Amino acid sequence: MILATLIWGSPAWLIPAGVITIVVLGLVAWSYWRAAAKPSPKLIAATFKIAAIVALAACLLEPLFSGMRPRPGANLFVLIADDSRSLRIRDAHDRATRGDELKQQLTSESSWQTRLATDFDLRRYAFDRRVHPVDDFESLSFEGSGSVLFSSLSHVAKRLHGRPNAGMLLFTDGHSTDELTQLAAIKDLPPIYPVVVGGEDELRDIRVIQVAVSQTNFEAAPVTVATEIGVAGIEGETIIVQLLDEEDKELQRAKLKGSASDKSLAHRFLFRPTVPGISFYKIRAFAESDEKKLATPERIVEATFENNVRWAVVDRGGGPYRVLYVTGRPNWEFKFLRRALQEDDEVDLVGLVRIAKKEPKFTFRGRTGETTNPLFRGFGNQGDEQAEQYDQAVLLRIGTEDAEELRDGFPQASEELFRYHAIILDDVDAANFTQDQMSLIQEFVSQRGGGFLMLGGRESFAGGEYARTPIGELLPVYVDAATTEPAENYNLMLTREGWLQPWVRVRETEPSEQKRLDEMPAFKTVNRVRSIKPGASVLAHIQTREGESYPALVVQRFGKGRAAASMVGDMWRWNLRRAESGESDLEKSWRQTVRWLVADVPGRVGIETHHDTSDPSAPTELIVTVRDDKYRSLDNATVVVKVMTPAGTEVMLPAEASAEKAGTYVAVFSSRMTGPHHAEVVVTAEDGSEIGRREAGWVSEPETEEFQKLTPDRELLEDLAARTGGEVIELDRLDSFVDSLPNRKIPVTEPWVYPLWHQWTVFAFAIGCLVGEWGLRRWNGLP
Repeated sequence: MILATLIWGSPAWLIPAGVITIVVLGLVAWSYWRAAAKPSPKLIAATFKIAAIVALAACLLEPLFSGMRPRPGANLFVLIADDSRSLRIRDAHDRATRGDELKQQLTSESSWQTRLATDFDLRRYAFDRRVHPVDDFESLSFEGSGSVLFSSLSHVAKRLHGRPNAGMLLFTDGHSTDELTQLAAIKDLPPIYPVVVGGEDELRDIRVIQVAVSQTNFEAAPVTVATEIGVAGIEGETIIVQLLDEEDKELQRAKLKGSASDKSLAHRFLFRPTVPGISFYKIRAFAESDEKKLATPERIVEATFENNVRWAVVDRGGGPYRVLYVTGRPNWEFKFLRRALQEDDEVDLVGLVRIAKKEPKFTFRGRTGETTNPLFRGFGNQGDEQAEQYDQAVLLRIGTEDAEELRDGFPQASEELFRYHAIILDDVDAANFTQDQMSLIQEFVSQRGGGFLMLGGRESFAGGEYARTPIGELLPVYVDAATTEPAENYNLMLTREGWLQPWVRVRETEPSEQKRLDEMPAFKTVNRVRSIKPGASVLAHIQTREGESYPALVVQRFGKGRAAASMVGDMWRWNLRRAESGESDLEKSWRQTVRWLVADVPGRVGIETHHDTSDPSAPTELIVTVRDDKYRSLDNATVVVKVMTPAGTEVMLPAEASAEKAGTYVAVFSSRMTGPHHAEVVVTAEDGSEIGRREAGWVSEPETEEFQKLTPDRELLEDLAARTGGEVIELDRLDSFVDSLPNRKIPVTEPWVYPLWHQWTVFAFAIGCLVGEWGLRRWNGLP
């Protein structure tokens, strides 16, 4: 109904019409007053005649109805419907899905659409992960894996920007997989009238709310998958949570009890992946009573099974990692370290063992004219330039890739040293290195981002005269003052910070770890240090019989890398007391320590995935960083990314160099498929040689986000309507809403006038009143 205003077309006739009306009314009253009849017939007859006289007198003023109405076809009106899977839910006691009920209201023959099309230029859209125009809503299938509600509204508003838009009818349950930040400025949006689809009754449901993956260097269970399970209408039932691999093979399971308050449940899976690199795992939750029905999900008594599974991505890194071990003498420590790392396929240990120190060169010690070390006399064709000299240390190389690696001893160039991921110095003094080599080690940690560990010994720390050297600067302890080492027993203990570091612990539980510490043998070789540096953390300390404590394991960040100092010089004693058939705690500790050293060390090729979580329809960016052999940004590389989709198809993507950051290349991948995606990047240099490869993985599961809540989000829709000047409309009130539209704020309107005095009904009313008055007079015998 259109609201109108009553106006008078001939206001100049007001006084004459009033005078005539008063005179005639006076005559009518006088004539009926003189008539001899009962009062009631006279009153009724007089009323009829007065009504006729007033109606005819009003016609002299030409009464008009006037108002504003939408100009037909001049204003747009948008109908936008949700086409996502969440509308396939059946409400309690309903046989039809929410989508079926919506399609019944959106048929082209509906009366409200017909009336709406009379006054407005209708535009119809449907949205799931994307928004698209439709001719009608018969094509709605409710198969969309996502619901970008806010992005869709913004897209349509921008598309129709500059044109008069009277409003949007939004048909949805309010479940959005994007965020409110994707909504355009409120001032640019027309009034939005959300139509709530779905009931408010609670539905039976089990859902995986979120999955979080954390990785440590704890060997027994380096990966932790924490999951949160939401339940509704599952009071007192047992919930089964499974950890599955990509082939749906069960790895672990847990049983949780549903509470009466429907509070979310939490569980953590601890496990060790069997393969390096990228792996995908599933978390699935369901009621124990439904386990036998998993093969036929339609038999499961839940509102939906779409939200019972979520994916987890685990990246165990890309090896092999190369660790350079340098020691000043053959020792037991290297033996046990090497034995421990033989069980880790991802770590290659390269040893550089000094057999003999430098010694002064005296000509009388050799034969006449001989300048080489006589220890190497008789080894074939070694010339004077190749054989070790008297003033060179005698070094033994172990685990090298080829004959050229470390041929000249410790690397002297960055491209030689930076090929390693970590450096371990054990009982070797500063005199073993040149000043340039020590500066190179410092750059290895601070710029290349490598790991550094110094082990205790008589020629380590202050005993190795590292004070005021580049290596001394990167150590987490001060080595400017040497201290004596009384021969006594030292017991190792973890600090509070050490208990919190998984790579420092060896056993899985705190009691077993404490028992392990209590059973450890006493150590006799310890480098006491004056103090630790600011920012460093003490993870373990040693304690004397008198109760005095000294740092035993100290770590710190140094530039892009990390540095550690282990002041105990005879850790090998730990392995002497273990049971012959038992697992070696020392070897396990070594593997965890080395893994910690190389964990965050960048390679020459790195890849990161970036996805705008506020907009699931946004493409995934694959950001590749490339460095040369000196770990400087490399711009002239060729980068190709191979993406394996959930369907098993391979997509090749060229990566373009970034204009913002040197050595960075960006590839963009957009897919409507849900599930795990695996990417491999291959980088080649200008000469065609391969620089390196890296893997990355991510999961797209917008449908899981959409089913996190099953009841309509009325609060969100009410807020959206209030922000834009609209209101929430019920699905069965569309007809009344369309009737009220002309009385709402419309961009383009036109005036309309309805001449009331010119209508035959007015004269028919006056004649009817006069005829009625005449009839009453005759009936009652009035003159």
